[in-house]
Order: sequence, then structure tokens, then C-alpha cells
Amino acid sequence: MINKKIIIIGGGVIGLGIGWQLAKAGASVSLFERDQVGRGASWAAAGMLAPLAEAHTEETELLELGVKSLSLYPQWVDELETDAQICIDYRVDGTLIVGLEPDDTHQLSHLYAAQQQMDLDVNWLTGGEAREIEPTLSPRVTAAIHCVSDHQVDNRKMVNALQRAYLTCGGVLQENSSVEGIVIKDGTLTGVSAEDGTQKCDVVVLAAGCWSTQIKGIPESVRPPIRPVKGQMLALQMEEGVEVKTVIRTVRAKYPTSVYLVPRNDGRLIVGATSEEMGFDTRLTVGGIFELLRGAWEAVPGVYELPILDTWAGLRPGSRDNAPVLGKTPIENLIYATGHYRNGILLTPITAYEISKLIMTDETSEAIEPFQLSRFIKQ
Repeated sequence: MINKKIIIIGGGVIGLGIGWQLAKAGASVSLFERDQVGRGASWAAAGMLAPLAEAHTEETELLELGVKSLSLYPQWVDELETDAQICIDYRVDGTLIVGLEPDDTHQLSHLYAAQQQMDLDVNWLTGGEAREIEPTLSPRVTAAIHCVSDHQVDNRKMVNALQRAYLTCGGVLQENSSVEGIVIKDGTLTGVSAEDGTQKCDVVVLAAGCWSTQIKGIPESVRPPIRPVKGQMLALQMEEGVEVKTVIRTVRAKYPTSVYLVPRNDGRLIVGATSEEMGFDTRLTVGGIFELLRGAWEAVPGVYELPILDTWAGLRPGSRDNAPVLGKTPIENLIYATGHYRNGILLTPITAYEISKLIMTDETSEAIEPFQLSRFIKQ
């Protein structure tokens, strides 16, 4: 049991996950969420656990973090479903990255070469071999990369499970309650200023996603370099004859938006996502939805007949290098767990385990050491 009073700012999967682990260890934890818990980027996500499909040669440390977090998922799911008594639909069907034209196949081959260079568990498939795995694919698909070990989870069910697990373990939840700022004295954080006054605490974890920069009291030199990146998405209702089984991602050389299609156990097919530098604008646009529908139809022509269930937009929290900001800061007792960009759901287990361990032991693990704020601070 740790005898610390901890305040977490931000109630997405990152804040809830850290809070759950700390409350479970016996800490006194209060979580402040400016809106409704888990209804920001965590709710808007597609739930893909895809470090291999997202891999880039210039981001090897982020790839390693993602692969390690994915390896934790079976343990995470078992622990979370036990504590929450909610199934979060963890699926291990793999991912197909497909190309439809010669230019796409050329781009796909470059990706495959990079993945091989990084010694990733991927396979090159012909179009016919890809359709054996996923019969709904278009006959125009010329080639594919099969990322066997990329998985998925229903992120909205995970939000609900984390909220229940956090509360079950004794965490205090304050929804629709903003933390206006932090209180610092002589370089040490002593509390936060909230709507009902100042609250003292031993540690603050900033996990407010793209709103992390708006917390007052953080010196400009240590303010996390986080920006919102808009993603428009939609959900279709799968029907007999158009039942996608595998996560599908497209590589399109000629179009601005590559799409992914993520099948859910409840029959929904999630289609996403645009990537737009539009500040905090969450409006849906004709162009954004058109690009998603065109990309989905080209990969899986049968979606043309499917009903549209929902459309939405979310704001991913992207850092300056699009990797998360994790760990200690120059302000004593202020911990960052923000900036997860496209990988928030994937990185939830490792972030929750490692940040809670940091708070309990005061030791930064090798896993998160490369992702500290210090990489952005000029020496």
C-alpha cells in the first residue's frame, strides 16, 4: 500500500488506467475530467492495436514501446475484465494492409521492405491470397501485407471497464469538473486549483490529452508540446454477405486519405480516419466523410449497400515528434502521461503499469525513459 494522495487530470483510458492501478495499490486517487469520462479521443478511436502496421524506420523506440505494450494486452485484458466484470472484446484476427493499383503496390513494397528491415512478423501476399483470408476484399486488390500479430479491442467497452474497475478499487471520480491549474511552490507541486478551490496532493499526473497545454501554472519551459489532430470517422452496419472479419488498412498513393476498416463483434464496421491539423475544430466535413467512404468502397465494394450508423470526429493528442510524453518533469511531483497521438489505446497498458510503478517506486523504467519531457528541453 502506498500512502500518497494523487490527483489525475484527464479521464481518458490513460488517466483511468493509471488511476485504476494506483487505487488498486492502495493510494488515495482523485481523477478530474473536464467533460464526461472517456468521451474524448478514447471514445473516438478505432481500437486497433497495430504497432507493426504503424511501424516507421525512424521511430524504432516508439515501435519497441508499442510491441511491448501489445505483449502486455492478454494480461491487461484478463486483469481488467476480472476487476470490472465487463468483456472488452479483445480480438487477435490480424491486419491486412492492401493496395489496389500499381502505384499502391509499389508503396506497399517499400513498407514491406522497411518492416523486414526491422525484423517484424509480417508476410507478403498476392491479391488472391489476401482474399482467401478476407473474401470481402475487392478483386482490384493486387497485393497485401499480413500483420498477423496486430490485434484490436473495443475501445468504448474498455473505457467503461476502466471506469468501473477504477471505482471498484476505491478511486474518486469527478466528472464535468475542470482543474484550472497547478500550484507550485519553490519548484515543487503542492496541489491543484479546481472549481471548488485548492486541493493539496503529493503527486499530479497530467493525462489530459490535447488539453494538457491548457492547464495554468505550468511554466512555459516545461509545458508539454501537445497539439490536437482531428480525425473524422464513421460506423457502418455489416449485413449478410458483407461481413468483414479482419482489420483492413489501405495504402493509396493517389489519394490524401488512406482508410482502415475495423469489424466489431456487435456487427459494426468502423471506418477511419482523416488526419487534419485544424486546432480544436471537431466539425464533420463533406470532403472528410467522402474520402473515408470512397476508400472503404474501393477496398470492400460491398460496403456500398451498408447502412451508416454514426459519424463523429475526435482529437488525437500529438506531440512535436508524435510520440508520447511520459514520466517526470522538472517540477517535483508533476508527472506527464500525455501525447499518445494515434497509439493511445495500444499504449494504455504499458503507460498505466509504468507510470503507476514510477509513482510507487520513484524509478523510471527503461521502457519509458526515452519518452520523457527532457527530450524537448534545450540544455
